Amino acid sequence: MFHKLLLLFVVIACLSSCTKPLDNFKLTSPDGKLSLQIELIDAKLNYRLNREGNQLIGNSELELFANVPIRITAVAETEKDTTWNPVWGQHSSIRDQFKELTLDFDCEGVGGKILARIYNEGVAFRFVVNEGEKPVEATFKCEYALPEGSNYFTPMGESEPLGPVDLNGLNDVVNPTDGKQRKVNVPLVVEIPDGSFVALLESDLYAATGFDDMKLGVNLPEGKIESVSQVALSNEKLTTPWRVILVGKTAGDLVVNTVAINLATPCKLENTDWIKPGKTLWDWRVHGYTAPDGFVYGINTESYKRFIDFAAEKEIDYFLIDDAWYTHVTKGHFELSDKLDLQQVIDYAAEKEVDLMLYYDRRHGEYGDEELFPYYQSLGMKGIKYGFMGSNVDFTREAIQRSAQSNLLIDFHDGPVPFTGISRTYPNAITREYCHAQQDSRRAFTPETFIKMALINAITGPLDMNNGNFDLTGINAGLREKGPRVKNSYLSTVTSEVARTLVIFSGLVCIPDAPEAYAAKADLFEFIQKMPVGKWDESRVLNSKIGEYITTARRHNQEWFIGSVYNQQGGTLDINLDFLEEGKEYEVSYYEDTNETNCKTNPEAYQVRKGSAKKGDVITAILAPGGGHCMWIRPKTNE
Repeated sequence: MFHKLLLLFVVIACLSSCTKPLDNFKLTSPDGKLSLQIELIDAKLNYRLNREGNQLIGNSELELFANVPIRITAVAETEKDTTWNPVWGQHSSIRDQFKELTLDFDCEGVGGKILARIYNEGVAFRFVVNEGEKPVEATFKCEYALPEGSNYFTPMGESEPLGPVDLNGLNDVVNPTDGKQRKVNVPLVVEIPDGSFVALLESDLYAATGFDDMKLGVNLPEGKIESVSQVALSNEKLTTPWRVILVGKTAGDLVVNTVAINLATPCKLENTDWIKPGKTLWDWRVHGYTAPDGFVYGINTESYKRFIDFAAEKEIDYFLIDDAWYTHVTKGHFELSDKLDLQQVIDYAAEKEVDLMLYYDRRHGEYGDEELFPYYQSLGMKGIKYGFMGSNVDFTREAIQRSAQSNLLIDFHDGPVPFTGISRTYPNAITREYCHAQQDSRRAFTPETFIKMALINAITGPLDMNNGNFDLTGINAGLREKGPRVKNSYLSTVTSEVARTLVIFSGLVCIPDAPEAYAAKADLFEFIQKMPVGKWDESRVLNSKIGEYITTARRHNQEWFIGSVYNQQGGTLDINLDFLEEGKEYEVSYYEDTNETNCKTNPEAYQVRKGSAKKGDVITAILAPGGGHCMWIRPKTNE
């Protein structure tokens, strides 16, 4: 990691011996627009957050020990401005500019520090308890008093995200009529009455041992959101996760916000040369597909060779083999399926220079995690797709570390811990299914669901959503073994499917259709083929409205890839190319819906055309109902 210190620490220290009470503190963002006020009220710590004089968060409590008075004994303010380079990500260079307030505290003999950090795009809080303090149970609570009239949005697992709802509607999720207590998943996205957005989540859970992942509750009488985490202290040092509040003018601003990843522990791996983000083919949703030559795909050696041939031809980095390559697991042993010759597939992939990944389902038996990752490495695998491992924080942290020790990428599925920021700390944590993967739960196929997840779930980091189906007609007709449970329920267009592979950021873009389906639309597949993965220099969300539309632009070197998706209403989106370089002419490939395209009645109609563009041009993209629009922009050559 390259760190360049641009501004030395500025320290303003007020010792406990000062005559002025240490009960009121103010911190302003580097650009002066955000203002954080922290004060003691009746021996309880409270904070408020304003932006340019407008209140974003009203008076809200922040505490570590329930009902224990807190006393501030010293205060220091520091300011830092550095730049670092992630191994892979939405940005090749990330500026880490903030001001930080460190408050030394005492809670009836238990001491430590409260860290309050403010960026131009958000704030964060963390407690650190001193080593050697008396053991006691901590209750880490952070309240959020958001403006009245705000709209709330939250992930709902593999179902469509909730929202917009008011505070009462959010409370109905936490306290449903069936009597089962639930918590609100993060990120909680809040559209405040002035039209701007806030997101509540956490970062650096990696460094906070003993904590479950963050959930939210509703304190309806107080009109507040709150997060409460309990953990037992030992004599060792305790560090809480960061409680993070992101701020953006639009919903899209939150998706490319760098505050959460800046807060994460820096990379723990000395060598990251083996970590390669990329695209992968995947077999699971192709089973039962009949190719034009009559071949029927399944779990067998010939099917996998076809995937590998196509990956080699189109320079796709990986081929992912899902479940059923084994029949039973016992500690230290996999019983391999007789449906395929796995070693022959491994040898064939090596010959074709295509890397392999393998699935593992813990429900089928416990191999033993100490042996699991070395075994995958011994097979020559480059990664593991880990299914049904449960939402256990300590287990997930250990699996990420163990996979890194065996030089394996890891992709968590089936309700994983979001672990926001972990891709900085352990960049082998390449993606996870903190969303509805296309066709996976087979119950949330609408464009509205996709757009909501792209603007809500994606705030937590890379998602494995499996976008990019081309044979939409065949899938909807039930011509796959694992297609939609209800025929004609998968609502999308082929251009939208292409756009979605760009819109959803991931270190592993898993495209789920058959090689022949892609070959039949090779001119459309060109966008996916040319699109880099993970190694973006910059990313922007140009248009965004939750549940309605999104436009994402990503740059690699001098090339831009832009993808847009619209809901079932369809519509037009203006795409301003003011980010292009002045005085340079660009060639553009457009991948578009047609006048006849419709996600329900004609999903596979598309057109590809060429054009030119320059800085300041505004492209009016026309999107069919449930449709999409893509552009590949690169400098014109002299040829």
